[in-house]
Amino acid sequence: MHNYSKTIAGCMAWGKWGKNLTTQQMVALMHVCIENSISSFDHADIYGDYTTEAAFGKALKESGILRNEIQLISKCGIQYMGESRPNRVKHYNYSKDYIIWSVEQSLKNLQTEYLDLLLLHRPSPLMHSDEIAEAVNELKQQGKIHEFGVSNFTPLQTDLIKSKVEVSVNQIEVSLTQFSAMLNGSLDYMQLHNILPMVWSPLGSYFKEEPSQNNRIKEELRNLCEKYQATENQILLAWLYNHPSGIIPVVGTTNEERIKEAIHAQSIQLETEDWFALLVASQGHKVP
Repeated sequence: MHNYSKTIAGCMAWGKWGKNLTTQQMVALMHVCIENSISSFDHADIYGDYTTEAAFGKALKESGILRNEIQLISKCGIQYMGESRPNRVKHYNYSKDYIIWSVEQSLKNLQTEYLDLLLLHRPSPLMHSDEIAEAVNELKQQGKIHEFGVSNFTPLQTDLIKSKVEVSVNQIEVSLTQFSAMLNGSLDYMQLHNILPMVWSPLGSYFKEEPSQNNRIKEELRNLCEKYQATENQILLAWLYNHPSGIIPVVGTTNEERIKEAIHAQSIQLETEDWFALLVASQGHKVP
């Protein structure tokens, strides 16, 4: 199916783990996203200590946005040690009953009848692929989820699940400062098996830290921003968009200008040498 927008709005920072937006601020931000061709919204049950989905759902109800105009993504499985649940240790739960219960909670909180995409949030050493497949098939048959995927899974872990049920998406970390998935076969595997790569933290650590890696990237970006008449943000996103696997970045900003910037990045075609110049700047040495 793969009908997601080319940029996805990551909603982790919309709630109390981030900007703690009011209902009206969320409504306004939803409209900004849609006006800028971002129609897919990425959640996880644990965001905001299991509170952000409900805050978003309330805003969605008040927004006047039609459900069939947007795509809702959520994840399940992490048992978080917060105030909402009496977990003694952070762990994962992928039992059939839990997956079904978790999806039903997300649907109630988001005030919707279905998720466009359900992801297993992180791989667990105790995963039973048969049990996961049973839960997913039941949820699909009931129309509660349309597509199923994984998040942060290696190719081999994906194979384990894929042997029992179709996997449409893998949401992983990829950026110019964290590009291992481009070299270790993860993105090649996804191309081979028609699995859509959604990527979290698409700007990486570039705006967060000041190590020598970022200084080298900054130097390269100075030239490229001028050449392509683009911002640093846009070039960093364009670097991902130019990869042949069809990467869709999950952009976590709540800033209207940054959202508008992200959309323009989709149309920037980096020349091959410019793409590699950024890779070399990031890794600090030429390619083999």
